[in-house]
Amino acid sequence: MEGGNRNFSPKTTDSVTAIEPLVKTLRLSFTQRTGRGFYLRAESFFNVASYVDQVGASESYGGRSLHAQSHGESFLSLLRNRFTRSGFYLMDEPEAALSRQRQLSFLILLNDLVRENENIQFIIATHSPVLLAFPGAQIFSFDGGKVHEIRYRDSQPFQLVSRFVADPDRYINALFSELPFDED
Repeated sequence: MEGGNRNFSPKTTDSVTAIEPLVKTLRLSFTQRTGRGFYLRAESFFNVASYVDQVGASESYGGRSLHAQSHGESFLSLLRNRFTRSGFYLMDEPEAALSRQRQLSFLILLNDLVRENENIQFIIATHSPVLLAFPGAQIFSFDGGKVHEIRYRDSQPFQLVSRFVADPDRYINALFSELPFDED
């Protein structure tokens, strides 16, 4: 599955199979069943956009071909037009299409959706310290072979960016040095 929902799921390659076992076995019992949702896989967004054009569904995605927009614009257009009501939304690394500024726009959109819809849930796999900062988000780490909840400031993306911003020269020098990099 490259992305979409139960009525819209383009498949342009047989190599996209990692999510299929999850889709077949996932049964949500913690939320009211809406029959609505969307799976968004950043790597295959181009194929989803092509499928939207192919089936003539651009009106449902903002009225303009997703390919006629920048990557970030088209991604936000998808979010604004398809993530509009209660449901379950699973996103895999949405930051891949979004600049830092657009990630902030994405957070505003998420916040509006959560405020307006009582029965909406997002599960987002991300490495973005910006997206991880969503107020009230539960953050789970999959590091070390054990899934565990962590605080935002303890997340690896936050730690890495914080250390880089605190001393960018040190990080840049270490990247181009033949010596092993010491984070302490």
